Amino acid sequence: MERARILRFTCMTSVDADAELCRRAAEGDRQAMSALVAAFRGPLYRFARRLTRDDALAEDVLQETFLTALKKVGGWRGEGTCRGWLFSIARTQVLMAQRRRTGEPEGFEEVEPEAELPRLGLEAGWGAAMDPEALASRMEAQAQLEAALATLAPAEREVVALRDLEGLSGEDTAQALGLSLAAMKSRLHRARLALVAAVKRGGGHGG
Repeated sequence: MERARILRFTCMTSVDADAELCRRAAEGDRQAMSALVAAFRGPLYRFARRLTRDDALAEDVLQETFLTALKKVGGWRGEGTCRGWLFSIARTQVLMAQRRRTGEPEGFEEVEPEAELPRLGLEAGWGAAMDPEALASRMEAQAQLEAALATLAPAEREVVALRDLEGLSGEDTAQALGLSLAAMKSRLHRARLALVAAVKRGGGHGG
């Protein structure tokens, strides 16, 4: 019976279903928490792996994310969405893991000023009837995507990973990154251009 409940929860993928899982977990429903772990283990690991570029470190981040979520879920009151909340915890755990490993986390601040957009646009193919958003989405199937993604600055890498690769909504992505929706969209636009430019160069733009 318990396994059936977990499987039923795991099959729920909508934002409302995620919120219901968080609500039940906050009330002490262990099956709901197990369902959250089952539903988000893969996405959260992929996100952590893309930021850390280290299998073992990403696994550590995943474990710490769920431990933190378990401790804090009782205080969850529905601010934002459950998935945005979980990815926000994962991002914090990435920063903490990097600090423990190197003494300082990678910088997640903006790296491309507005003045750099024309250069990135040219490198990405502006003027050649090329849509950066559509191209960034299609590149998920290309073998060079992960290599190009790894060369991006952390702030670029995380926003593309959340919005384009894990498919979070704009609002959830902004929540996970602690940004306003407008700021997230601006960062995402620059990050997509940087990713497309990196792929067109056959590598990266540094990093």
